Amino acid sequence: MIVRDENEMLAFGAKLAAIARPGDIIALRGGLGAGKTTLARGLLSALGLEEEAPSPSFAIVQPYEPPLVRFPVAHIDLYRLEDAAEAEELALDELLLDSLLVIEWPERLGAALWPDSLILEIAMLEDGTRRLTATVPAAWKNRWPPG
Repeated sequence: MIVRDENEMLAFGAKLAAIARPGDIIALRGGLGAGKTTLARGLLSALGLEEEAPSPSFAIVQPYEPPLVRFPVAHIDLYRLEDAAEAEELALDELLLDSLLVIEWPERLGAALWPDSLILEIAMLEDGTRRLTATVPAAWKNRWPPG
């Protein structure tokens, strides 16, 4: 899928919000500036968040709870993690019990990334557009592609 601009990335995030549910993992891969946070902002906005979601780069985990959003969401940015062992301290398994996890830089988890994660690779193309490539696990097959 080709995404031409920021508005299209926000719109794709909104489409993901329509099919995502608590207990899901959306893993966003791509370089700096690829649009991972923009996609997450579109998703959070579609779930009811009225203000612009900050990048969780420094907080690492930014939780959102009702009534700010329709259901609990944890927006996670693992960029600053040095190795996968540090992720254990974040208690992501506990968050997963009742929250949607949107994870930027999931490769920092190494082999610990859950096998039922929807993985979206965002590649920046020379013309400024983005190419989204999805790895869709069985848990998402009946919901994919989003409307």
